[in-house]
Amino acid sequence: MPKCMDRVIYIVLMPRQNINIPSFMIRPGMRPMEAQPPIIPEKHPSPDTPLTQIKVQTIAQLTRGEPWLLEQLHVRNHHIILWTTRGQGRVLMHGLRRGFGTHNALFVPAGKLLAFELGLQVQGQAILIPDDGRIALPDRTQHLRLTDASAQAEMTGILDHMRRESHEERSLLVEAMNAHAQLMSVALRRQIQNAGPLPPAKAADRIVRRYCDLLAQDFRSGQSMATYAKKLDITPTHLTRVCRQGAGMTAADMLSQLVQHEVRSMLIHTVKPMNEIANALGFSSAAYFTRFSQHHFGKSPSQVRKEAAGFQAIV
Repeated sequence: MPKCMDRVIYIVLMPRQNINIPSFMIRPGMRPMEAQPPIIPEKHPSPDTPLTQIKVQTIAQLTRGEPWLLEQLHVRNHHIILWTTRGQGRVLMHGLRRGFGTHNALFVPAGKLLAFELGLQVQGQAILIPDDGRIALPDRTQHLRLTDASAQAEMTGILDHMRRESHEERSLLVEAMNAHAQLMSVALRRQIQNAGPLPPAKAADRIVRRYCDLLAQDFRSGQSMATYAKKLDITPTHLTRVCRQGAGMTAADMLSQLVQHEVRSMLIHTVKPMNEIANALGFSSAAYFTRFSQHHFGKSPSQVRKEAAGFQAIV
């Protein structure tokens, strides 16, 4: 019998380039190809993307295989409610670190710091709510541990209704999602009332929260940790000590994580030039920006962008 040889065909996909088409090949009415801006796939959901309507996602959908989106300290411009249904871990909400478990409701308002640890067993859902006043919500972070079965069922039921509305894209979707989110807000605020007033915050915790407020406003300015300590009328050593006690990391690490998260978000979700991103985040030079990226991500800013966009270097 004749031997059959398999033929292997290699297909290399190259980025689209502008092509000059001769005039005799263009039919009347055809428009020549115009230069298009590079398209970056929406692989990574950005916490800074302004929301126009309420969204409901599983925690897995929220990160889409990129744990840093939730695990690294960051600031969102929308409110987020996290409802854990399985697993346990730690969460840092505006400077205070604590453990969470099954049937915990976590609320973080827009403009407050968040870092949510994703263990292998952690499952749950997230509600993202625009910061436009459409839903009445608490003005500070909340961590509720729901032990009552009826309260757990109420939370799960509201979320199931919201996911069904979103999945089926039924008529009057926006009104329905707003209504369900308002019910979720009522359920949360009832649980807050049942839990009673919180104990007075310790002096160290108050310092950490004030530091977090400053970070949320100015972390893009390039200011050093020592500058923030001066604004708080304390020494950098004392600020580092109280942050380590309350947040589980140093004050410098908190600032660095915020900048790292923003750098990756801007590289992945925008097509802005590298020097423009560096300037927006307070880097003194493009060279310093590159060193920062290589130190924390193990690659240059352009490599971070290319990998996120799905490009592969052809050697």
